[in-house]
Amino acid sequence: MKILLLGEYSNVHNTLALGLRALGQQVCVASDGDGWKNYPRDIDLSRENKGKGTFLFNLIKSLPHMKGYDVVQLINPMFLELKAEHIEPVYRFLRRHNGKIVLGAFGMDHYWVSVNSDIRPLRYSDFNFGDTPRTDPEAEIYRKEWTGTRKELLNKTIACDCDGIVAGLYEYWATYHEVSAPGADGRPVRNKMTFIPFPIVLPENPVTTVSGDRFRLFAGISRGRSAYKGTDIMIEAAREVMKAYPDKIELRIAEGIPFNEYTRMMEGSDAILDQLYSYTPSMNSLLAMSKGIIDIGGGEPENYSILGEEELRPIVNVQPCKESVYSEIERLTLNQEIIPELKRQSVEYVRRHHDYIKVARQYLDFYRTL
Repeated sequence: MKILLLGEYSNVHNTLALGLRALGQQVCVASDGDGWKNYPRDIDLSRENKGKGTFLFNLIKSLPHMKGYDVVQLINPMFLELKAEHIEPVYRFLRRHNGKIVLGAFGMDHYWVSVNSDIRPLRYSDFNFGDTPRTDPEAEIYRKEWTGTRKELLNKTIACDCDGIVAGLYEYWATYHEVSAPGADGRPVRNKMTFIPFPIVLPENPVTTVSGDRFRLFAGISRGRSAYKGTDIMIEAAREVMKAYPDKIELRIAEGIPFNEYTRMMEGSDAILDQLYSYTPSMNSLLAMSKGIIDIGGGEPENYSILGEEELRPIVNVQPCKESVYSEIERLTLNQEIIPELKRQSVEYVRRHHDYIKVARQYLDFYRTL
């Protein structure tokens, strides 16, 4: 099968490509490398240090290499660093010159914003706490970007027109499950959807022992998204625990650095702080877990249920508040004898559900049903 993976979020497409190629498929990744994270790709669509004219020339030159694929998978409706009204003609080109089109429900889009702001199927999310909408500046910015705009129209156009939609986390699946609008083929948008976990390449020698005398915490900060993702609250809680137990805990923070440097800084940690408002571990958390690093973040029952996991419980689940984060960090700091088992379960969890070869097979199975 000939597959084009277009766009990138947190190394999802690059890792999926590795799995698909290992299964004998012909795969091309075209992306901007997810900006400053600079993930690998076959066709470079980055705008960094390029004027508008240079970028458009590069894009137009690349389009002939985006024809003749059996499947084209888009990371998001905004799969290029262009305005929505300029992306739609590219989508039409892809539709005309390829086989099936798959849309990724992997992150920020109109339905993620609108469903969680209005219908609120999740107890908490980036846009709600129970029945109360989040009103912090970042949430409001995303509402304005994706509601009543060309981005909203583009998202609806692609979701209705495409052949399939893949959700990579439980919360994205739950969000698109609420979309009953009919597609171009008459099926409700939600009936096009499937859930497939994110892919991870497991390291050969994960560490499942305690790293030293101190409990070693790690946190990564995305540029401009610390408050939106709750990282600021998690780091504040960690620093308060450090004040209470200065000889028992330490914290390392990575901010705005390329992926390879980020992974080097992560090494040797006991736990990662990530995604306060999530039900599930993100790509960064899963990468950490594969290395034997405990995820302090999203591990709600729905996450285990959608995976069919009835035994392992490696994720230290926190509620979206500083008090919950403080309590769990303190518990691990004072009870380090429980850490090796959580580390062991973390590695096994990723092996069972996120191994990149296993996930790639699930994608192939889905593509063949289209």
